[in-house]
Amino acid sequence: MNPRPKLRSPSNPSPIPLSSDEIDAKLMPKMPRKPMLKPTLTFAFLLSVSLFALYYSFLNPFTPNLNNNTKYLLGSGENVRNSQNRVKIFMYDLPRKFTYGVIEKYEEARGSKDKKKDDALFKYPGHQHSAEWHLFRDLNRPSHERVDSAVTRVDDPEEADLFYVPFFSSLSLVVNINRAGSLEVSTYSDEEMQESLMEWLEDQLYWKRNNGRDHVFICQDPNALYKVVDRVKNGVLLVSDFGRLTRDQGSLVKDVILPYSHRINPYIGDIGVENRNTLLFFMGNRYRKEGGKVRDMLFQVLENEEDVVIKHGAQSRESRREATKGMHSSKFCLHPAGDTPSACRLFDAIVSSCIPVVVSDYVELPFEDVIDYRKISIFVDTNSAVKPGHLVKLLRRLSTERILEFQQELKKVKHYFEYDDPNGTVKEIWRQVSQKLPLVKLMINRDKRLVKRELTEPDCSCLCSNQTGLHTTL
Repeated sequence: MNPRPKLRSPSNPSPIPLSSDEIDAKLMPKMPRKPMLKPTLTFAFLLSVSLFALYYSFLNPFTPNLNNNTKYLLGSGENVRNSQNRVKIFMYDLPRKFTYGVIEKYEEARGSKDKKKDDALFKYPGHQHSAEWHLFRDLNRPSHERVDSAVTRVDDPEEADLFYVPFFSSLSLVVNINRAGSLEVSTYSDEEMQESLMEWLEDQLYWKRNNGRDHVFICQDPNALYKVVDRVKNGVLLVSDFGRLTRDQGSLVKDVILPYSHRINPYIGDIGVENRNTLLFFMGNRYRKEGGKVRDMLFQVLENEEDVVIKHGAQSRESRREATKGMHSSKFCLHPAGDTPSACRLFDAIVSSCIPVVVSDYVELPFEDVIDYRKISIFVDTNSAVKPGHLVKLLRRLSTERILEFQQELKKVKHYFEYDDPNGTVKEIWRQVSQKLPLVKLMINRDKRLVKRELTEPDCSCLCSNQTGLHTTL
């Protein structure tokens, strides 16, 4: 950098008279020259920050929609995401018997004689494991209606990152009606359907290519695909919990936890305790097997408590109406373990703005990277919950202000549990699936270089679900 030149004295030393304007100019202080380095660095810094924000706001395909009030343009439906940045998913065109055919058999088993000429006329039976229908329907929507999804459907399997297998496995499990003393012989077999699916799938080129690791299966009912789960366990499993899966079948690393579809109507009103006169509410089967035995113990310690409503009831329309009324008028809703650690009752409580009280030591919960369940639920370990008086004392200690905080947080996350909300469950499931792709690629490449081994225990590629239990969160 050149040094600043020295000011030279005028050649004529004789004084020259100055005008009044010149005198004023002489007396005014001179403004210092501003260095150019600082503005340049400031501009460069601001430009870097702006580019960084632009990437994470508009281009990053894995940015979650944290709540209804957090609207990056992608979530508001504007087509700002380059489709090349989204995970490409190919949905198999399965034989009809695995999709609409399952619905048809379900209706026939319940006496329907209506032979529909158009599959678009079929309605999926409403039950808690309906995620398989919502995902199937979403991928069949026109691409311009799915611009804000983390995955884009492709028609060419050569372009695909992942392959979706849309078998209605949970509905298939309950096609047949188990009537006591019934002599009817059904022609439908879920086990045969599972075997038939695998015969078809194992004949596909893209299944063979990577041992099924890049395939996505939905088996939301804990017993869905039970006969063939060992043959699909390499893939990404969409499940509600790991209650019926062994350590080498299910993993938080490779699989996605789904919420059940809620069975009761959501609460529409604002937060508050004025119309919630019941302290704690539960309605469901008292007697369950395996981990659900805690229910009977909770009945014993709670059924005589003041301001507590705890009822035995099976699934029916009348039961759902009564449960809706009870949850909408209670401050807290009990969620004990059932046959497996999770149940739809938790999600019924969330959409009812009824604070869930979770007594299920091994429960896994959906979307925990964006939802802190401690802000919307109270967790109580089983040993403490079944002590006489413990649970109600814990809940009565909570102030109205604390209850309102829980309700406000429930309101913020409720859309995550609405399958029909465009920014709800389906969108979040696909985001979760898209995040599995790096691991899928890792495992595919790892498989290619490993020598086949006989292991007595799962290796480092398996991360098991919660095996440590939990403690009360208050």
